[in-house]
Amino acid sequence: MKRRIVMSMLAGATLLASTLLGATPAQPATRTQSELRAQSAPRAEQAPHAQPAATPVPAEFGTDWHDPVTAGPPVARPSGRSCQVTVAEAQFRDFTPYTGTYTPPEGCGDRWDKVVLRLEGNVKGRQFDRLGYLHIGGVEIFRTSTPQPSPDGIEWSVEKDVTRYSDTLRGSHDVEMLIGNVVDDTYTGIIDVKVTLTFYAGAPDAKATPDRVLTLADGTLTTPRNSERIVAEVYATGSGGGCEEYWYLTVPSNAPYSCQAEGGPYREVQIKVDGQLAGIAAPFPTVWTGGWSNPFLWYVVPGPRALDIKPIEYDLTPFAGILNDGRPHRVEVSVVGVPAGQSGWSTPVNVLVWQDAKSKHVTGRLTTHRTGDLTNSSTYTPGSEQRVDTEGDHRLTVAGYVDTSHGRVTTTVRRALANTSTHRWGDGENPDALKATWTDDESLTVDGRGPARTTRTHRTYAMDGTTTIGAGDRLRTVLTLGDRAETTVSQAGHRTAWSRLDDTYAGDATYTINVPRDQRHAVGTTSERYRIRGSAGCYDRSLVTVQGVLTEERDDC
Repeated sequence: MKRRIVMSMLAGATLLASTLLGATPAQPATRTQSELRAQSAPRAEQAPHAQPAATPVPAEFGTDWHDPVTAGPPVARPSGRSCQVTVAEAQFRDFTPYTGTYTPPEGCGDRWDKVVLRLEGNVKGRQFDRLGYLHIGGVEIFRTSTPQPSPDGIEWSVEKDVTRYSDTLRGSHDVEMLIGNVVDDTYTGIIDVKVTLTFYAGAPDAKATPDRVLTLADGTLTTPRNSERIVAEVYATGSGGGCEEYWYLTVPSNAPYSCQAEGGPYREVQIKVDGQLAGIAAPFPTVWTGGWSNPFLWYVVPGPRALDIKPIEYDLTPFAGILNDGRPHRVEVSVVGVPAGQSGWSTPVNVLVWQDAKSKHVTGRLTTHRTGDLTNSSTYTPGSEQRVDTEGDHRLTVAGYVDTSHGRVTTTVRRALANTSTHRWGDGENPDALKATWTDDESLTVDGRGPARTTRTHRTYAMDGTTTIGAGDRLRTVLTLGDRAETTVSQAGHRTAWSRLDDTYAGDATYTINVPRDQRHAVGTTSERYRIRGSAGCYDRSLVTVQGVLTEERDDC
């Protein structure tokens, strides 16, 4: 009998995706993934960086395992006076957004050294993973997905530095939060969350904190006429149901596979200003907490970025001379590779603006706009082992200047993307394997007010995994994920700062499918190592779990 491994995974993905579209997803009559994704287990909360308790490791997953935890660093919090505001407190049962009103805190002034968002969540019963967002005054300050619950319940938390949104947070605004959900006789998990903001009084970092945070109005942007730096951020997530949530597994339409896209798996998130290409980026290949048909991989350690979805950033300063004319300009975001006529991505846009306080009107000009040819080739090779090999790349260079009160400043942005992947599968998509790498290289040079300053960032995303179904209907997934970035800052030919990030997840989990939950006999080992080294210091933390027990929690810096 053919077993559609990926389609069983995508059945659950449809529910996850539809969260951001605001539609109630359909419940198929037969859904293998519904059996794969809702397992029983109570969990115990553990403080960050505490050594794990001496919990005996069971021979297989039982009904009790550790709460979700990640190896990433906590948000650094300054000392001194702080104030806290509750932004949202809600239970999500359906696709009704939580709405409320945000009011700035009293007692910490209206300028802050840092603002930290904290989400605390709990859910029990049986439920899929869900996507969610938080808007304040129309500005999206947080996007997340949820871990999957146990019948007795899990608790988790996520923290994020949201200081960059201080302009929005200085005023009273409407709040909207949504984690779309379906609760019925089968899927019983009600998602209960509380979101707070903690404000630390002090002087903000003027270079890091923009003066204004803007959103688009009917797809247009009107910037202050004295804008001297403009950065767009896009919270791009594959959504809309079906294959676009797992776009990296799609194949050309001539290949016999359950997820097809005419151009194959190459995706690229583009931003345009008045129809002119202004920025390109590789989307992060997020694996949600039901991914790869195996929830036992994610119960304790989620994949990189799954609970804190980072926005893509585009420096639009070369276009400031165009945008600063006081008129609205069309700003569009699109995703290359999505099949024609198919929705599938959510791409909300915030625009961060730094202003020249001593000028009423900052003028300028776009001086360079050079776009390379977009290469995208997916080759299908039939056989007993079917195979699709994909190669894609694209380059863009833009440059422009602004005439400010402190002189002319020229900004040059160079970006180069590349993707290679090999997708192999057998009869019935068993086995099903993907090995893929994405690179996103960016160079930003700012020339003015002293020697030119160049920031170079080399991003690498990696995925290497295989799912097989063997004797006795034993499904096994072996998977490695990587989120890496190397950044150097140089001035006058000398390196002034550097950092290297390496966030690596590895998992190997096996269980019996098509049986009641208490007969699955699941076993699994997962690990994450999150390392940052650079001129600012070192952070190195490792986690290891076996059958849901946190067996190792080590700090190496």
